Amino acid sequence: MERREVESFFERAGSIRALVVGDLMLDEYLWGRAERISPEAPVQVVEVASEDLRLGGAGNVVNNLAALGCQVSVCSVIGKDENGALLRRALEEKGAGLEGLFEEGERKTSKKTRVLAANQQIVRIDRETKSSIGAASENGIIDYLTARSRDFDVIVVSDYLKGVLTPAVLTALARTGRALGIPVVVDPKGNDYGKYRGATILTPNRKEAEIASGVAITDQESLQRAAEGLLSSLELDALLITRSEAGMSLFPSAGEAVHIPTVAREVFDVTGAGDTVISVLSLGLACGLSMADAAWIANVAAGIAVGKLGTSTVAPEEIVAEVGHGAKDSDSKIKNLDVLSHAIARERSRGKKVVFTNGCFDLLHVGHVKYLQKARGLGDILVVGLNTDASVRRLKGEKRPLIEETERAHILAALDCIDYVVLFDEDTPLKVIEALAPDILVKGGDYSIEGVVGRELVEARGGRVELIQFVDGRSTSRIIEKILSSY
Repeated sequence: MERREVESFFERAGSIRALVVGDLMLDEYLWGRAERISPEAPVQVVEVASEDLRLGGAGNVVNNLAALGCQVSVCSVIGKDENGALLRRALEEKGAGLEGLFEEGERKTSKKTRVLAANQQIVRIDRETKSSIGAASENGIIDYLTARSRDFDVIVVSDYLKGVLTPAVLTALARTGRALGIPVVVDPKGNDYGKYRGATILTPNRKEAEIASGVAITDQESLQRAAEGLLSSLELDALLITRSEAGMSLFPSAGEAVHIPTVAREVFDVTGAGDTVISVLSLGLACGLSMADAAWIANVAAGIAVGKLGTSTVAPEEIVAEVGHGAKDSDSKIKNLDVLSHAIARERSRGKKVVFTNGCFDLLHVGHVKYLQKARGLGDILVVGLNTDASVRRLKGEKRPLIEETERAHILAALDCIDYVVLFDEDTPLKVIEALAPDILVKGGDYSIEGVVGRELVEARGGRVELIQFVDGRSTSRIIEKILSSY
C-alpha cells in the first residue's frame, strides 16, 4: 500500500465501532536507578524516580484502538476493589463504552507491577485472580453480546487466561460474529485452541502456534503444515502467525500464504506488541481492507511498537510516516481527496490562501514548470489536481498518457512550488474543487474565464479565477512530434 492509501485508511477509523472482549488489567511501571546491593540480602536496591500506570491486557488493546481513532467499547469482568476503580477511570478517560463491564465482589482486578532500572526490568509483581468468572457474570456477558453485537463493526478478543473468556463466552462470540457477518479477531493463549473454533482470524506468535498445532516450526514447510492444521481444525477464515525478526505469515483458508518481512529496527521492548498487531489488523478488517493489506499495516505498526518501552500505543501519524519512509519528499505530498480535504481545512484555519490548478502533465516540460511556479506565487498553498490514466485516455486518446499516473504524481510532487497532488478519475476536477473550496482557481491562458470548470463555485465563496499564459512553443505534443521526426 502507498502512503496516501494508508492515510485514507486512517481517515475512516473514526467511524469504526470496535468491541474489545477479554481480560483487563493494569500495568504499573516503577522507574528508577539500581546502583547498590542491599545489605539485607544479595539483591539490587532500586531507587524509584517515577511511576506510571497504564491500561494492560485487553485494556492495552482498548488503548491502541482509541489511539488509532476508533470508537471503542469494552466487555469484561473486574473486581470491586481499588484497582478496579482505577481501571474503570482509565477506560473512561479513553472514552470507552463501559455498558458491558461487570464487577465481582470477590474477584481481584489484575495488576502487574514492573520495576525497571537502566531501561531493564528488574522484577515483575503480579496481583490477580485467574479462576473463571462466575455464572452471573458469564450470563451477563453473553446477554450483552446477544443484544449489542450488531452495534459494532469488529469484535476483538484479547485472551490472557485470567478467566473472563470461558468456553461459553468464546462460543457465543464466534456464533454471534458468524451470524452477523462481523469479524471476530482473536489474540489467543494456552494449549487448547479448540475454544476459538469459528473465529474469523487468530494471531498467535510462532511459539504459541507450535504448541497449539503440535508441530515444531523450523522452516517454511513445517510452518505451512502447522498453519494448515490449525485452519482446518478450527474452521477459521485465516491465521496470522507473528514470527519476531522473521516478520509475519498470513495463511488464508482459501488462497496462497503471504509472508511479510519485518522492518529492521532496534528492539527495546516487545511488551504489548501483540496488542498493537491485533488492534491495527482489526481496524483494517473493519474498514474493508483485504486480509493481506490489514496484516501488512499491522506489521508496520508492530515494528514501531517494539521500539518503545512498556505497553505503548502507535499513532496513525507514526505508521504513515514509516510507510512513506525513503520517499518522503514526494510521498508526503500525494494525498487522496478525503485526507487532502482535512489537510486543506487545517491550512486554511492558519490563514493560508489555497491555489488550485489541474491537468494531465504528461511529459512534464519547462512550460508546465513556469506555469506552476506562477500559480504558486498567487497564494500560500498550491494543490495540483492530476488526471488519472483512465481520465487522460478519455480526453486525449488511447495512446496517452505516455507516463503512468503514479510516476506523473511523483514527478509533480518533487517540485518545490507544489504543496499537494491529488489524482481524480473524472473528466473534470469539479468534485475536487467542491471538496477543497480553493481561494484561487488557475487555468492556462488558452481558456476563457467563463469556460473554467468550477468558476461559479469558487466565485460564490469569494474566490477568483486567474489565467496564466504558457511559455510559447512548449507543449507535450511538440515534444512527441520532435521525437518521432528525429528517431
